[in-house]
Amino acid sequence: MSESSVAHSVATGRQMVIARMSEWLQAGQRVWLCTIVETWGSSPRPVGSWLAIAESGHWSGSVSGGCLEEDLLRRTAEDGPDHPVFVDYGITDDDRDHFQLPCGGRIRLLVEPFQGQSGLDHVNALAGALRDREPVVRRVPLKGIVALERAAVRAGKAVSFDGEKLVHVLQPECRLLLIGAGEVARYVAEFATAAEFAVTLCEPRETFASGWSYDQIPMDRRLPDDLISREFGDAWSGILALAHDPRIDDMGLLAALHSNAFYIGAMGSRKTSEARRERLASLGLDEAALGRLRAPIGVDIPSKTPAEIAISIVADLISARHHLRGAASSL
Repeated sequence: MSESSVAHSVATGRQMVIARMSEWLQAGQRVWLCTIVETWGSSPRPVGSWLAIAESGHWSGSVSGGCLEEDLLRRTAEDGPDHPVFVDYGITDDDRDHFQLPCGGRIRLLVEPFQGQSGLDHVNALAGALRDREPVVRRVPLKGIVALERAAVRAGKAVSFDGEKLVHVLQPECRLLLIGAGEVARYVAEFATAAEFAVTLCEPRETFASGWSYDQIPMDRRLPDDLISREFGDAWSGILALAHDPRIDDMGLLAALHSNAFYIGAMGSRKTSEARRERLASLGLDEAALGRLRAPIGVDIPSKTPAEIAISIVADLISARHHLRGAASSL
């Protein structure tokens, strides 16, 4: 395996939607992007979620548990709009019964057409901004030209509408660096990927790397401190020390606790965690930095098996991501 194996090779969530839109537009197809603008009551997907539909009938993303996608596919196939329009679901009792919206919920969507070079340019610019891990704002007027702006993170709603234009603030995806191959890392990677985190495994140890048999999980052979300083130090990154080997766990945690990562955790018992804090303090970390370390990692449940431990970790990650999104306009 090479020194730096393929990292971030699995597109997740919004990245996948953008990639599919680019492919369809390059093939000369018209594309419609459906964005959840507002919800009332219970909703299976949050505001800002996307569903992209090509005129061929192919689609990517989700705006419901499946009850709305079929109708949106039919609408676009039969009479796809040539300008942004709102579509509401759950307004009437018959509507709610037909689409099986949960708990009487309502959803408002903006259906936005893309075609030709201008549509492709916008999609590619959006992909580039998120690939560079820069927050970006889409301004979509009901009449006029869509604008895309790079922007600093700011507090406020991710999606807003002032009666004339939709404003959608998008942040980079949350990605995770798992330090150390093993069964816990395997389950964390699988569960976190399903929860729309982008996951990379860091494993510089030859014995563990050569025995890793889960090719669907990207592995990087570089040392964790190098990876964190180069790629995983921003506010949308999480670092998890899962190796049970102080030689690489501590190396990664020392770099992580000097970074802006939104989540830093280490696996181990309370006794192991206290010993780890003492080692890190001896390396110059102060109480404020050590206070950012979640150890023992995960939600406090009686987890014993690798899968149970991974569930507790991913649950904590999801909670931390929601707090991150609540602190600033986000995905």
